[in-house]
Amino acid sequence: MQHAYKTQTLCNAVLTAVAVLATCAALTPAQAGTLTIESWRVDDKALWESVLIPAFQKKNPGIQVKFSPTAPTEYDSTVNARLTGGTAGDLIACRPFDVSLSLYNKGKLEKLDGKPGMENFPASAKVAWQTDDGKDTFCMPIASVIHGFLYNQKIFKELNIQPPKTETEFFKILDTIKTNGKYVPLALGTADQWESSQIMFTGLGPNYWKGEEGRKALISGKAKFTDPQFVSVFEYEAKLGKYLSKGASAQTYGDSQNLFGLGKAAIYPAGSWDIAFFNGNSKVEMGAFPPPVPKAGDKCYISDHNDIGMGVNKKSSNKEDAYKFLAWLGSQEFADIYTNKVTGFFSLSNHLISVKDPVARQMIDWRKTCSSTIRLNSQILNRGTPSMENELWNVNGQVINGKLTPKDAAAQIQTGFAKWYKPQQK
Repeated sequence: MQHAYKTQTLCNAVLTAVAVLATCAALTPAQAGTLTIESWRVDDKALWESVLIPAFQKKNPGIQVKFSPTAPTEYDSTVNARLTGGTAGDLIACRPFDVSLSLYNKGKLEKLDGKPGMENFPASAKVAWQTDDGKDTFCMPIASVIHGFLYNQKIFKELNIQPPKTETEFFKILDTIKTNGKYVPLALGTADQWESSQIMFTGLGPNYWKGEEGRKALISGKAKFTDPQFVSVFEYEAKLGKYLSKGASAQTYGDSQNLFGLGKAAIYPAGSWDIAFFNGNSKVEMGAFPPPVPKAGDKCYISDHNDIGMGVNKKSSNKEDAYKFLAWLGSQEFADIYTNKVTGFFSLSNHLISVKDPVARQMIDWRKTCSSTIRLNSQILNRGTPSMENELWNVNGQVINGKLTPKDAAAQIQTGFAKWYKPQQK
């Protein structure tokens, strides 16, 4: 009996202690865990650690956040392996379109429709991180990059020329610069190939194929690359070759940056990300102009390409805090900090943002007068063999070098496209 009494007393004491602990737990805020962010943006590490994470923590005290980037060339395979093995971070920086769509289709990312913060993004911003039917969104949009041209203001003033608005005006000022002989008219090389495609073709082209209208027509099968609106862009590029530096076929992206940055070239075909490079490595006074339209009065279009988003790891053990972080990524505060600290990367949110860098402000202001579109082949069109991305790199470089005619370039892309894409086999 005495043994039973002691046992009962001990049990009562334990139950009382448990009750007390439960009561304390109810009265004490839960201790937040550590959120880990996976990203390929290695260069942003200092910004996240010194500015962005502290700003989030000020609104969400107690939540620890770690920014853990992987080299861009290794990111896709590494994150996929970590997600498969259950060792990935809680938040996953998302590439646009197929790479992230594949992760979602494999059940590795959460569906984010209706989550706090998502309401601050237009439909056009979400398309890079949605299923093909647009029903599921799996990453929150963060930022886009814009394509256009940078120009040396001193050279333009010296030669008494103004930024062009039409194709005719563009070639007229290129002729003026070439005739003067002191400067390379256009700082563009074709050795790396990607600039010929991602900056020139998909930057100039939207004005000719009418942005989203032309892109969606290719997807639906209503248009072909051999149609005039696409061939005309190759024809445009073919005329640019004589304005490049000698040996442009061996000129790399870095060479082009140096040529413009040292004041030896008047115009530089750019992605908005280049602004930060020149701000840090050059004393050239820059201005920017959008891709010239075919003729006066034409509607303008810009390549305003969705570049980075953020998703939630489906196996995260800390989803509650991950969604709090996501909600903050959708805020005015984040949009303002990111746009102004990562110069040339523009928030995709609806928030009104005051862009401080004068050249970046010029570029984002193009959204007010021009319709935005994304790189032509980014959605759906890169899924077959031959790879349209690789093919476009190749043919655009050859067209600019004068090694391939515009019609042959269009035919080559169309033939490869029709080999695997059924809507193009009609």
